[in-house]
Amino acid sequence: MLTFVEDETLVSFVKAGLKIRTCFLSYKECMTILNNRKWGNDIHKVHFESGVRMGIGTFNLMISLLPARIVKLLEFIGFSGDKAYGLAELKAGYNEKRGLRQVLCVMTLLSYNLIVTFVLSHSDGDLEWCEQVLQQELSLYPNGVWFLFFKGRLELARGNFEDCIDWYIKSWKSQNAWSQFHHLCYWELMWAHCSMQQWNKAVTYATMLTNESNWSRTIYLYQKAAILLMQKPPSGSEEKQLIDSLMMQAPTYKQRIAGKSLPMEKFVIKRTERYFAQKKNLILPVFELMYVWNLFRIIGKREDLMLNIFKRIEETERELKTISKNEFHADNEALLLLLKGACLRQMKHPLQSEECLRRVLQLEKSVKEDTYLFPYATVELALLAQDQGDTQLAIGFLEDAKKNYTGYLLESRLHFRIHSDLMMLTGKKTNNYTMKKRENHQRLKTDITANNSVIIAGPSADDSIEIKL
Repeated sequence: MLTFVEDETLVSFVKAGLKIRTCFLSYKECMTILNNRKWGNDIHKVHFESGVRMGIGTFNLMISLLPARIVKLLEFIGFSGDKAYGLAELKAGYNEKRGLRQVLCVMTLLSYNLIVTFVLSHSDGDLEWCEQVLQQELSLYPNGVWFLFFKGRLELARGNFEDCIDWYIKSWKSQNAWSQFHHLCYWELMWAHCSMQQWNKAVTYATMLTNESNWSRTIYLYQKAAILLMQKPPSGSEEKQLIDSLMMQAPTYKQRIAGKSLPMEKFVIKRTERYFAQKKNLILPVFELMYVWNLFRIIGKREDLMLNIFKRIEETERELKTISKNEFHADNEALLLLLKGACLRQMKHPLQSEECLRRVLQLEKSVKEDTYLFPYATVELALLAQDQGDTQLAIGFLEDAKKNYTGYLLESRLHFRIHSDLMMLTGKKTNNYTMKKRENHQRLKTDITANNSVIIAGPSADDSIEIKL
């Protein structure tokens, strides 16, 4: 994975792909051994099988989640990913007798259904399956730190915020040997309280993260400042001075991993700059974070909480109309309209939602910085069409969001969600799409040669390219 991000050249990408391909082929060889060997000892087979199914299943599931443009390149070097097959292999690895990697199979499945689907798509995972599995695992491991955490995540996914808080606290309190795990619980607890607009409790966990965790101090400091801002502290107060200090500190902790900045850190640094450019003010910063983290679709399962958020948005909208316009007025107006449209969609008011979202798009020429609002609003329109059963219109909006916008903040995150939605709506596996396209049009083929190079060959010799690694 580090090879993928060390630089953006095609040669680097192919090198990284070959390394991962070696690992993938090792698992496939293990699958051959599993199916063909005459096992004299069932205990050895159980442990071996759980590992093979974990590897094959995880690879297929992981690759199937990647956007189409990445999958196209991966297929050149022999990869394919089938989500259904990956999930089936992981479930088989879990359902076998208790092998050494069985617990890893179930944790991968729980992570996919309870976390990955909520971050990288607009659809729920298999919550009923998660409930059955967690009931079984918690009967065996009542103090299992991960199973307690996933139980909290399950309740969160259902919109049961009060219950999820109890489970997260149980998970946090179940052990002290692994303090870093506590930070994961603090993160979830902070957002659960933010969803209920319990700002004092949310800021408690935000403070614990800023004091104890080094994962991304830039994000933690900004989140704490954002939560404090939601309480509307008066100018000159201690809280306001603390917010100023947090906003100034946040950018100084910016990280680079393998030479790359974290997309979310880029986003919050832009927000700290906006805070000072707008005379030390931001428009509903926590709701904006909740939206980009895809929490609105969970909160939407609770009509009371969604209504409270909607009321706060409308209140801020009225306030914005009363103050003098500045250079970011259109940005702030577009943000409020996007949040309002997203709320109305969750509250089942499609016509009002569509009106708000189309007004966002009408502001495109007026917005100064927040260009991310337009592709996100376009995807919201796609989801609205999907809710109404208009599949073709939904696909059209998703294609527009993918093709018409580029270079905006949090672009990769949205592309993952678009990919997931298109897969669901079209009923096609994106990983097979380019393979069939190449077969039908006799397009590019690849071959890995003995002297460690890749030949990408077209219909004629003149179209061939050889990449020396």
